[in-house]
Amino acid sequence: MKIAATALALLLALPACAQQAPASAKGDADPALWVVKDRDTTIYLFGTIHVLKPGLSWFDEAVKTAFDRSQTLVLEMVEPDAATQQKVVAATAFNPGGTPLTAQLSPNYRAAFARAMDEGHVPAEAYNLMRPWFAAVTLSLLPVQKLGYDPANGPEKVLTAAAKKSGKKIVGLETFEGQLHIFDTLPQPAQVQLLESTIDELPKVDATFRALVDAWAAGKPEGVAKEMNDSLKDSPEVTKALLTDRNKRWAAWIAERMKRPGTVFIAVGAGHLAGTGSVQDQLGAYRLKAVRVKY
Repeated sequence: MKIAATALALLLALPACAQQAPASAKGDADPALWVVKDRDTTIYLFGTIHVLKPGLSWFDEAVKTAFDRSQTLVLEMVEPDAATQQKVVAATAFNPGGTPLTAQLSPNYRAAFARAMDEGHVPAEAYNLMRPWFAAVTLSLLPVQKLGYDPANGPEKVLTAAAKKSGKKIVGLETFEGQLHIFDTLPQPAQVQLLESTIDELPKVDATFRALVDAWAAGKPEGVAKEMNDSLKDSPEVTKALLTDRNKRWAAWIAERMKRPGTVFIAVGAGHLAGTGSVQDQLGAYRLKAVRVKY
């Protein structure tokens, strides 16, 4: 589920379709944290895994200290209410007048796709109206939820609740509509490739997600890059849309924010802070350097 894992890392707020299994993860996690600073501005960069099992301890030590010092929390997006999400998804993710989705797939993928959707209790009259990118993300969510991973346990939810409690300002780098638009503007062949790659990787989802979370918890961005970003090399359109272009935009945002004093805590998907072309790499264009925080 390596391409799909990156897709999942983009969309946090899609409606749950699968029954979640009781599961938990125990232990201390020490995810990677970086800082960019000058005389009067400090910006922390924290990589997240958007869905986690309960019980993993990560909001402590240097991460909690950096968050507490910050006046502003910056996320990939500020999640809208459920009604707004549903309205945007309905307008963007479906194509009622188009060719049924199953017919858009290569013949050797059709049975496996229908079977996976049926197992997730998604009816054919719904999935055949989906655009390929939305079907890929939906299909990537189904087994992840069954394994007990949940956005409610993800850092975004935890950090948002903590920021609201302490009165911090919360800012989004993107909007929910904008995130869906990134997928929706992918060329049709790239969307179908994303879906077919997702189907190929379904049997490996447990091992892939376990390896991804383990690398994140151990503070090993190179492991995160291996599990997520390296899989996108075969799809340059998806790589550009999901990673490269966004990393460049976020680096530009950071460079602009560095012109004003204050302390900011940025939390974005860990894949954006890992590997070649990461946000940290892109900051070099602005003569800014992100330093790893040791703890």
